Amino acid sequence: MAENNICAIWATPATTLPTDRDGLTCDSPRVGGRYFISGSAAAVIRAIDDRLKVRLTTWLVQQRAHGEDCPEITTGTIDEVKGWREPSVFDRADGILKYLSNRAISIGSRFQFSIEWEAGGERFETPLKDAQRTYFELLAHSDSCRSEELEFLLGYLSDQGLVERHGVNTLEQWCALTFSGYARLETLEQNVSPSSKGFVAMWFDPSMKAARDEGIKPAIRLSGYEPVVIDEKEHAGRIDDEIVSEIRRSRFVVADFTHGEDGARGGVYYEVGFAHGLGIPAILTCRSDKVAELHFDTRQYNHIVWKSPEELRTKLAKRISAVIGDGPLVAPTR
Repeated sequence: MAENNICAIWATPATTLPTDRDGLTCDSPRVGGRYFISGSAAAVIRAIDDRLKVRLTTWLVQQRAHGEDCPEITTGTIDEVKGWREPSVFDRADGILKYLSNRAISIGSRFQFSIEWEAGGERFETPLKDAQRTYFELLAHSDSCRSEELEFLLGYLSDQGLVERHGVNTLEQWCALTFSGYARLETLEQNVSPSSKGFVAMWFDPSMKAARDEGIKPAIRLSGYEPVVIDEKEHAGRIDDEIVSEIRRSRFVVADFTHGEDGARGGVYYEVGFAHGLGIPAILTCRSDKVAELHFDTRQYNHIVWKSPEELRTKLAKRISAVIGDGPLVAPTR
């Protein structure tokens, strides 16, 4: 295998793409698709362990799910994922179901995959066969290091009747979602609110007016939702009843963690925590000069990092459409 046709993270087959930047751009099924990694980050990658590589892979998968076609890895990204908690085995199994569903072209589609990469067989060469690519993508979407973990998760899904498997314990296998598997995916989506509102949690300081009025609010409207802003409500230690009611009525929360010299805004953290407790998705943002000061509790989550209201508007609108889906309100064409 040519040296420049390997994934910088996993040393698995990848397609290197041209770039004039200091780093590497490649398409790697082992991490679920395309990414750019800076030269300094690539040097750090060589010394990290497999579990940290898994977290970095998960970060890439999440970034693409949030609308980033080619996420960029820096040394700061590596530091960020070091603080992530390990996902539960149930979340990892659900990741497989979501992957199969997203790839299926019809109900009951079968997906062949080959595990010979770790079985001492012939090493894969680029371009990969479909079964080889699917194997690497299954690893990426299930937070797995190696085939034994993937086999365990597929075994659980099969025992629960959520997937059908063929060729267990062989190098060439296939799997498919069952009716119960689709039902499980429906259950995961049942808590989605039909609301057309997007609640805004942020620091209500005059210096943030442009970010609110030219960034966050128009981004929410562009995505087909109505922004809910309660900027006269300051609270310490508990959430005001009106804020609680508005969060309950919202489809999602946009939370910006930018703050002033007096430190983090406790109210924003409370509001995001409350939304999480209700199963309401929260999209997190932060101005670039304050990212290093994010509290540990939210640092593990993906934030939209912005420098200008215009950048915030573009990135946030794209993220809302990718994660939440376009809303029911008529919005102008982007």
